[in-house]
Amino acid sequence: MSYLETTAQFYSEVAQTPQVGLCCVQSSTLQLPELKIPRPMQEMNYGCGTTVRPAELANAPTVLYVGIGGGLEALQFAYFSRHRGAVIAVEPVAAMREAAARNLELAAQDNAWFEPDFVEIRNGDAFSLPVADASVDVVAQNCLFNIFKPEDLHLALTEAFRVLKPNGRLLMSDPIATRPIPEHLQQDERLRAMCLSGALTYERYIEHLVNAGFGQIEIRARRPYRLLDCQSYGLQEHLLLESLDSVSFKVSIPQDGPCIFSGKTAIYIGTEPVFDDGAGHLLERGIPAAVCDKTAAKLARFFSEEILITNSTWHYDGGDGGGCC
Repeated sequence: MSYLETTAQFYSEVAQTPQVGLCCVQSSTLQLPELKIPRPMQEMNYGCGTTVRPAELANAPTVLYVGIGGGLEALQFAYFSRHRGAVIAVEPVAAMREAAARNLELAAQDNAWFEPDFVEIRNGDAFSLPVADASVDVVAQNCLFNIFKPEDLHLALTEAFRVLKPNGRLLMSDPIATRPIPEHLQQDERLRAMCLSGALTYERYIEHLVNAGFGQIEIRARRPYRLLDCQSYGLQEHLLLESLDSVSFKVSIPQDGPCIFSGKTAIYIGTEPVFDDGAGHLLERGIPAAVCDKTAAKLARFFSEEILITNSTWHYDGGDGGGCC
């Protein structure tokens, strides 16, 4: 049985018998006015963070959600796009599709604004998304892509890139590893299905996004997720997994490399009111300006006596992209 078959079997099981605590279901979900989450949907919140960020969802975007789970985030996306087919949810596991459909019917009973046809559930997978090229504004996935092996991850990311409109956004939440996961854990298909052994390091994760064509990447949150301890997982030292929420934009990659915002700022500390580096970056004296990691490195290299570069906060809420780059 392949790891994808093991994953399908595992999620068929948890669709029929929800496992509270499987991922980060102990954390509270996004609270929105007049939004009520049915208990069965909450119990099937198999995600490691959140992809639903109001700043990304203005003007009722069409959302493609990959891996519907219990339907919670599909419902939350529909909150911002209240029309038929606003959210297209793609799910390969029949039991999960059925469970999500039931949960969405319950949501319609509890939420006067919601109609089940706001979410269209389609049979399909991340490697061949059943939608046309450049047809959706947002693609989102929560705690799914980390299950894929590198070659399959590349396929999933290039598919997301294909279906997004120009300037569209890929919203993702995945575990990442603070160091490479040992081979014996990577080969454990059950642990991979449980989002515990397929995680990449931050650097490799970002590399895959860039290789798929995304020219701008913004980190929304990075925080501890799970600890793989020595005794339980046969490790010489404990290994921390983190949850990474990111937004990747379908824009061209600049000639000098992608723009990756991780929360760094540049602060001009010279004597003039405004600093101009001649490359389009204007910094007011004493006022932090968000810069991408690439620009931060250049400013630190060439203007270290005039500009202070702060460390990554692992949070950047640019909303529509931007900053000083």
